[in-house]
Amino acid sequence: MGICISVASSEIHKAEDGYENAIFFQQKNDSKGIQRVGSVYSKEGSKGLNQDSAILYQGYGNEDGVFCGVFDGHGKNGHIVSEMVRNRLPLLLLSQKNFAAKINALILEEEDDFLTPSKNKDSELVPSENFQNWKETITSAFKVMDKEIKLQENLDCACSGTTAVVVIQQGEDLAIANLGDSRAVLGTSTENEVTAIQLTTDLKPGLPAEAERIRQCNGRVVALKQEPHIQRVWLPHEDTPGLAMSRAFGDFLLKDHGIISTPDVSFHRLTPKDQFIVLATDGVWDVLSNNEVASIVWKANSEEAAARAVVEAATATWRKKFPASKIDDCTVVCLFLQSRRRLN
Repeated sequence: MGICISVASSEIHKAEDGYENAIFFQQKNDSKGIQRVGSVYSKEGSKGLNQDSAILYQGYGNEDGVFCGVFDGHGKNGHIVSEMVRNRLPLLLLSQKNFAAKINALILEEEDDFLTPSKNKDSELVPSENFQNWKETITSAFKVMDKEIKLQENLDCACSGTTAVVVIQQGEDLAIANLGDSRAVLGTSTENEVTAIQLTTDLKPGLPAEAERIRQCNGRVVALKQEPHIQRVWLPHEDTPGLAMSRAFGDFLLKDHGIISTPDVSFHRLTPKDQFIVLATDGVWDVLSNNEVASIVWKANSEEAAARAVVEAATATWRKKFPASKIDDCTVVCLFLQSRRRLN
């Protein structure tokens, strides 16, 4: 199976031979071929149709740019929403960024980096003005994406939606955007191993700040008796729909009650020790720790095999830890940041 990309429609399309949950796209370049920098893999669980979508887009914006995204759909039409966001969001971000750059170029000198190092060598890197522009672009694009979903004819998204965790690499700099409870983790090498650093916060209703916003909008945050560890969002006077995340695309029944499509946006400047990034849906993180996932990726036979290795490990762990439970969909994107260094 393959994919194609349409600049005119600013959308990545599924191939005619069928739906693909996880796709790799490499922007065509007239120069010599660019080495593939990662892998992407998705596996259906035992709950029914796989509602996850993912993309690894190499050559994003410029030759060394990369876009990674994982989207976990939920509700009756969650698979449609996650696919739509996967196909539309990457070029929506680019088009808005390019438009903003043209305006800013009339006033400000262009910068190529997200970050500007402080003149004090002992101080930390701080976000540059260009990163602030990216943050505004991402926030705006997520808002537009949510509106486009709402305007879709014959698509009921009152109780359907998707998470989104996105990493944009431009050179040595990363912009990270998170909406919901999918997660991004950075693998950093130490002397004899790799250590995981969580780049995003799982945005769930149990977080105090998220719960406060929802309650201020008259939404209710309550866990079911049979699931006391899972906080869910409900309408003010009805026991529905019970959403287990605090931010999402779609889910318009709860948009007036604290569920928002505003992403949490952060930045990271890469160092020589930073080896790879893993994006995954909660089907993976529910059964594997950050360090377990990082270890699997580091020990994988190749970059191309890494994402599948994590997914297979997660599904095997589901069967072992929760033999009576239905396995969740599991989807992973692995982005390698530099030449592979194997441990002996």
